[in-house]
Order: sequence, then structure tokens, then C-alpha cells
Amino acid sequence: MTLYNTIAESNNFIVLDKYTKYSVLNEAAAVYQTKAALEREFIQDLTNQGYEYLTHLSSIDAMLGNVRVQLQALNNMQFTDSEWVRFVEEYLDKPSDNLVEKTRKIHDNYIYDFVFDDGHIQNIYLVDKKNIARNKVQVISQFEQKGTHDNRYDVTILVNSLPLVQVELKKRGVAIREAFNQVHRYTKES
Repeated sequence: MTLYNTIAESNNFIVLDKYTKYSVLNEAAAVYQTKAALEREFIQDLTNQGYEYLTHLSSIDAMLGNVRVQLQALNNMQFTDSEWVRFVEEYLDKPSDNLVEKTRKIHDNYIYDFVFDDGHIQNIYLVDKKNIARNKVQVISQFEQKGTHDNRYDVTILVNSLPLVQVELKKRGVAIREAFNQVHRYTKES
């Protein structure tokens, strides 16, 4: 531990003969960081907080397969293949739903009364809003979506494998407006 000599002291300040900022002693210097390094660091921060990093989700089919696993775990049940297809088509990814309707499912209509092939009805929760620790948080990177343009999202945060947060990272020196423009272009195409 470094000892400092106090030159002057009052209730409002202390003057020391030598002082080195905490950040200089304990933090890495601000140097050039590639976008890939920034992405890795961000993902590492999320995994340190309990997010599961998935490297195998690179298609819509893979994501839907993961959604099925997560929703079955959350709801303590199993879909048959035909039930899953029906659940996706009539509720989860209904072709006629627009972005606003899909968003409402998470906010307001996150419980769906599903009729199974054997006739029984069960509430299927997309998220557990009462006990949020039951939800599974995951992170993926570089997910590509085909639309008017090919879009690639830097980092996507999933809750029960549902993509709820798209993160567009920009390295130092790039205007933040560029991230907003890119995200805006993505949402207009979805």
C-alpha cells in the first residue's frame, strides 16, 4: 500500500504530496478495441452474470427448437411434434401478426390457453413475470435474419429463447447515431 504525506487537510478536502488516480492504477488503459473484442467482452460480462452463451443458434429453426425446450421446461410439460407446430402457427409465430402484435404477446398476452391433442387445456407461459428467476436468459451473437436486406445482429439477448433485446455495438470513435440508424433499418424490414 502506498503511503501519502498530507500537506493540508480540512473538512472539505485533503491535499497530498502525490496522488495517482485509482483508474490509472487499477484499470486497463483506453486503447483501440476491435468490434469483435468489444462483442466478446460484452458477452463475457453477460455470462459472468448468469446468461448462457449459445454458439449453435444460427437459424430460425435452431432458435425455434431452443424455444420449444425452454417453454417445455418453464411450463413443466412436453409438446408432441404436431402440438408444437400448431402452437407456433396459431400463437407463437402466427403469420398474420405484425411487430406490435408480437410485442403485445410479451407484455400483455404472455399466457396462452393451449388445447393439446388429447383434449386437455393448459396455460402456456412465454415468461414467468411473478417469479422472474424461473426464466432462462441466454445470449447469442451474429444472428442473421433475411428480409429486404440481410441483417446481422451483433448480440441478441434471449429470454426463454425468445429474442427480446437486439444489441448493436459500435467501437470507440463511431457515432452512436450509426447504431440507431442500423437498428431502425432492421425494424423497418422485420
